[in-house]
Amino acid sequence: MTEMVTPGDVLGNAAELKAGKGAYVNDTTIYASLTGSRRIVSPLPESLDQRATVEVTGHKAHGLIPEPGSLVLARVTKVMARMASVDILCVGSKAVREKFPGVIRQQDVRETEIDKVEIHQSFRPGDIVRAMVLSLGDSRAYYLSTAKNELGVVSAESAAGETMVPISWTEMQCPLSGQTEQRKVAKVA
Repeated sequence: MTEMVTPGDVLGNAAELKAGKGAYVNDTTIYASLTGSRRIVSPLPESLDQRATVEVTGHKAHGLIPEPGSLVLARVTKVMARMASVDILCVGSKAVREKFPGVIRQQDVRETEIDKVEIHQSFRPGDIVRAMVLSLGDSRAYYLSTAKNELGVVSAESAAGETMVPISWTEMQCPLSGQTEQRKVAKVA
């Protein structure tokens, strides 16, 4: 029978067991650092330390999870007066298995002239945004920031259905109609 554990669950005593993958020691107690199955691995006969190893085999279903400091790609789903709601699609260069909700608050759009930021002139629904995870936010969404030059809108679609091209830090243009729209544009590396 496999015992399911979650982060913080006690796995054993460090005097009797060694902490393996998915486990850590605090004082003399071994705790789980991820959700999964608790497993005891016998030591090799030639090993000097004859304690068994306790480890947690994590669920594969979770996949990547955004963490503070990670770069993410997200799709804007809703734009309000003080923030934009997004769905996080990728962490780094890897796609996430499940959508994680995020918000870009007015004060996190850019580094300067924060009080002059207009969310409606920075993002539109459907835009793909490169952002950094600031924090886990509240229970509903991660807090994201685009307050660096390399962060902001990386892909946007014009009213004509064409992929727009950036022409400045604050504008993107439709190659078909020539019409420009306001955005917080990410600097292309």
